[in-house]
Amino acid sequence: MADCIFCRIVAGTIPCTKVYEDEACLAFLDIGPVAPCHTLLIPRRHFETIADMPAAEASRLAAPLPRLARAVQAAAGAKGINVYQTNGKVAGQDVPHVHFHLIPRRAGDGLGFHWPAAKADFAVLAKQAEAIRAGLGA
Repeated sequence: MADCIFCRIVAGTIPCTKVYEDEACLAFLDIGPVAPCHTLLIPRRHFETIADMPAAEASRLAAPLPRLARAVQAAAGAKGINVYQTNGKVAGQDVPHVHFHLIPRRAGDGLGFHWPAAKADFAVLAKQAEAIRAGLGA
């Protein structure tokens, strides 16, 4: 897609600092990093969300994640790493092209994730699980 910044990076019309690439995906350093070595992993083909991707394409995108996560964490000298992926504007997706953030983490780095967990009602969970299974065709 001509107006997609990540498609333009894949096409080479916008420069990036590549750290990994194969026939299915490209990984490069984020130009607005929240931590040193903050890396983005994207599919070469344009898909707006994970739900838009065929399973085979999603598998090929995910295949280098463990190796890439280890390399990013080691390069940053970090004690942990967040692998973060969003789908849709309401979920915080700023670029409408599937991408994973690999964010190295250190104790006291000031980064975080607000997760206001609540106590679940098992009857409600059963209904939710039924709706999900129905959507899967199970």
